[in-house]
This record gives sequence, structure tokens and C-alpha cells, in this order.
Amino acid sequence: MRTNLLLAATMAATIAIGAEDKPVPTPNLGAKPPKGAIVLFDGTDTARWATGKMTPEGYLMAGARTKDPIGDCILHLEFNIQPGKAGRRVSGNSGVYLQERYEVQILNSYGRKPSIGGCGAIYRFKAPDVNASLPPGKWQSYDITFHAPRWDGNKKIENARITVIHNGIKVHDNVEVPNKTGHGQPEGPRPRPLYLQYHGNVVYFRNVWLLPLEE
Repeated sequence: MRTNLLLAATMAATIAIGAEDKPVPTPNLGAKPPKGAIVLFDGTDTARWATGKMTPEGYLMAGARTKDPIGDCILHLEFNIQPGKAGRRVSGNSGVYLQERYEVQILNSYGRKPSIGGCGAIYRFKAPDVNASLPPGKWQSYDITFHAPRWDGNKKIENARITVIHNGIKVHDNVEVPNKTGHGQPEGPRPRPLYLQYHGNVVYFRNVWLLPLEE
């Protein structure tokens, strides 16, 4: 019940409709961790991260990996893609690797059509239903509901499932993901950490927390 109420409140509070009935991005910025949530980063230290550096402004830099593995959860994080050099087509390349296996892409995709390699994509597997990206330099949010695969020993009996709300717009709805994506680690019964990918571009993160889901 707690989980359903949280999801309903998040979606209701953050989805807006424009003049042409198109969803308008309304980032769920500053979302406070609910009771029972684990605060992974609040701008004060990197104690919960095995790798990861903090900027003088108190932001977490891409390339951070949690000390502990993650399981079924609702993950909230806010990210800021820094503008690339003039004339550079690709900037802000990063990604949210759930259990280091399943990537929700981060990229400067503002104004582009949804694609399997664009921001909000389950990388190289499914394009977001809507491109909800904001321009570089703007803070954006992901609210990701992750259900890890189920295993019977070393035999997988149920695939991972992922829901993504990008800047208040649901872009994936309980999508079944049959295998690791992109450069993710191979699937297996042992859970792995959360990894915020560094891919040569400057991306900052803040307000990172997760709420473990009750089985």
C-alpha cells in the first residue's frame, strides 16, 4: 500500500498537459525521501559509494558506484548534463545502471525524437515513449521503479521489469527486460550495485535515494 500511494502521488504531482495535449516535462526536483528510504547522496559526503567524487558545490560526479547491491526499489535521482563543446553532437553521455546490468540512458537528447540510444531509453532495448528531456544545464529527474529478475538457483524464472518517470512523465511502464543492456554486467542471481556511468562527459547528480520495495 505504501508503495502504491507513493507512485500515485509522484505521477499525479508531476505530469502536466500542454496546449496540444502533449506531456510537458515538470521535473520532480527536491523530492524528499519517504519513510524507510535509503539516502544514497544528499550533498554532504560519499559514504555510501565505493567510487565517486563530489564537486565543491556538493554534487556527485558520474562514475559513482554504491558500496551495497540493490534489489527491488523505487530510485529517485536528479541529474544535470553539462553543455558540451561547441559543435559537439553528443554530450552528457552517462547512464543509470541498475544492478550494473540494466541501463537507463542519460544523454543530451533535447529536441530530438525518442530513440533506443537517447535520454530516457532502456539502452539499445526500448526507446522512451516520449522524449521528456530538458536542455543541458537544467536539472532533470528520474523516478525509476525496478524489479530485479527472479531466480531458482542459477535458472532465471522471471525477467527484470522497469518503470521510468523522466521529468514527471512516464516514459516506460513496467517494461520486461530479458537480458542485460549495453555494456552491463552479465545477469546472475547475485544482486549488484547501482552505477552512475562515466562516459567521457561531465554529468552531475544530486538528491539520490532509494526506497526498497516490499515483496
